[in-house]
Amino acid sequence: MRTYSGGMRRRLDLALGLVSRPQVVFLDEPTTGLDPRSRAELWTVIRELAVDGVSVLLTTQYLEEADRVTVLDRGRFVAEGTTEELKSRFAGQRLELTFTDDAHFAAALRLLGPTAGERDARRRAVEIPTDGTATDVRAVLDRMRHAGLEVGPVALRRPNLDDVFLSLTTASRTTAPSTRPTPVAVTPAGASTTGVAARRARRRPARPVPP
Repeated sequence: MRTYSGGMRRRLDLALGLVSRPQVVFLDEPTTGLDPRSRAELWTVIRELAVDGVSVLLTTQYLEEADRVTVLDRGRFVAEGTTEELKSRFAGQRLELTFTDDAHFAAALRLLGPTAGERDARRRAVEIPTDGTATDVRAVLDRMRHAGLEVGPVALRRPNLDDVFLSLTTASRTTAPSTRPTPVAVTPAGASTTGVAARRARRRPARPVPP
């Protein structure tokens, strides 16, 4: 297998772990390094295992693969919920403004101050938090116009789970690598938990989500 690509090695590794149909399967980021088709095929296998009564414990770096997410920051529980709940509560929509030249882009950053979010100097674009309503978007554009700034293309972007994670762990961005937040722990979409894991989950009292 020394001549295999990284994706082929990962597929062989997964095949070796699943060929025996064990009662409990631990999968540590199994979809990392797989092409889109192989990822879809693996999820089919995982769902078949769950239907057959196999207990599956899976971690993933692809947050879109989760249907329920728990966020830990430095070992501390921060938030838990479905992907849509977390996106609506902790990471609102973003209004992306693209400016016609570098001078207007720099002036916009000074005008927006701490409200300016992600920025792309190459494209002269900046994102601003918004509730997505026409009134709010119009107010932002009017503010730019009154300041004499020429705005080019405008786009309204929905948040993703990366935005949620960053918004919940903002204070940790400047910390040393050894103390950065723990990656998000997830329950895979479409997979069910059985056996001991399910019994433990039922016994454990529900933790309140911080307001």
